[in-house]
Amino acid sequence: MKYPFHVFKFGGASVRNAAAIRNVATIVEPYRDKRLVVVVSAMGKTTNALERVVAGLRTGADVSSEIKGLKEYHAGVMEELFPKDHPIREEVDRELTNLPQLWSADLLPDQFYDQVVCRGELISTRIVAAYLAETGLPVEWIDARNYIKTDNTYREGKVDWDLTEKKIRELMPRLDSRILITQGFIGGTPDGFTTTLGREGSDYTAAIFGSCLGAENVTIWKDVPGVMNADPKRLPEAIPFPELPFREAAEMTYYGASVIHPKTIKPLANRGIPLLVKNFDDPALPGTRIHETHIDRLPPLIVFKENQCLISCAVTDYTFVDEEQLSLIFSAVSQENLKINLMQNSAISFSFCVDFREDKVLRLIERLSEHFRVYYNTGITLITVKNYDEATYAKYRGLPGVILEQSSRSTLQVLVKG
Repeated sequence: MKYPFHVFKFGGASVRNAAAIRNVATIVEPYRDKRLVVVVSAMGKTTNALERVVAGLRTGADVSSEIKGLKEYHAGVMEELFPKDHPIREEVDRELTNLPQLWSADLLPDQFYDQVVCRGELISTRIVAAYLAETGLPVEWIDARNYIKTDNTYREGKVDWDLTEKKIRELMPRLDSRILITQGFIGGTPDGFTTTLGREGSDYTAAIFGSCLGAENVTIWKDVPGVMNADPKRLPEAIPFPELPFREAAEMTYYGASVIHPKTIKPLANRGIPLLVKNFDDPALPGTRIHETHIDRLPPLIVFKENQCLISCAVTDYTFVDEEQLSLIFSAVSQENLKINLMQNSAISFSFCVDFREDKVLRLIERLSEHFRVYYNTGITLITVKNYDEATYAKYRGLPGVILEQSSRSTLQVLVKG
């Protein structure tokens, strides 16, 4: 059963400055009398800056310049939105001033990361909620950590769906009279710590709220005219899809298409809730509708996934790679919580490609070296061409620097050095 609820998600670019936040108010205004949850990411490049704060605090470096930069950035936005005596200014300043106090040697590295990086969303949502209230919209700020409950897998929190749905459905009566503003990307553990749901995980947050509320639809507001068949910054001839099947969109995200977080599709598809990807700068554009449908022919989708690492495990005694050895490799990858983006085997070696998260990858290589001769290459780009045609197949196979190629009936993947 569907309820007349809507969920909007605004990413960092959509709240990067005062003009963008005013535009959020313009988009939200027509929904003042509807049931709406608004999920907001950290502003602009705040998460990147907070990651630098995390790195500095871990090593005992001076992070005062990073914190000062964050304060000045947010203060500049608030200067344009609020009167000088508005309490939000002091609230945000205090939140950023207290960042060094979050450091504790007792916290695991990923655990500490989540306690700091979450501040970007907590700050941005308070600013957006305060501004929407200034415009007369009936809004209420809520803390997503009280509703999205996860385990303690830091940086990749796994959602406790039963408890999360119970908590979120408690919000239904409040939605009758208020627009709820909450954070993307973050959740809470049973023992009160913050988790994050994976980098760029605010889309997933919107899908969680939409699924648990039985929303009519979920809308992601982006700086592109919809889901496109390539990154327009890389390939200017990219075109938007008017609609996509859930299955196609899920495969796109798996291969690394960055317009939607990979975990977003499943909870919505399971409940038949359409996902709309709309243009933030021109809301009148139709955007892309992702839903249960069938489309006979789609144009080639081209995805570039950078910062990859190719790892090759060769047996040490010229025996063939068998199921037992594959089990060792997959178990080691799983223990580091890494995802294989491409794999290929020969008689005496097994090669696979993962995102290069240096600390995890180096631990993985050390673990695998106990059983195999291990070779690895970094600085690699994985290019996936889904629904390829003759022209794209020839073009991407023929790129200079291809070190691995793999194709199926509909998908070509190449690893390119440099």
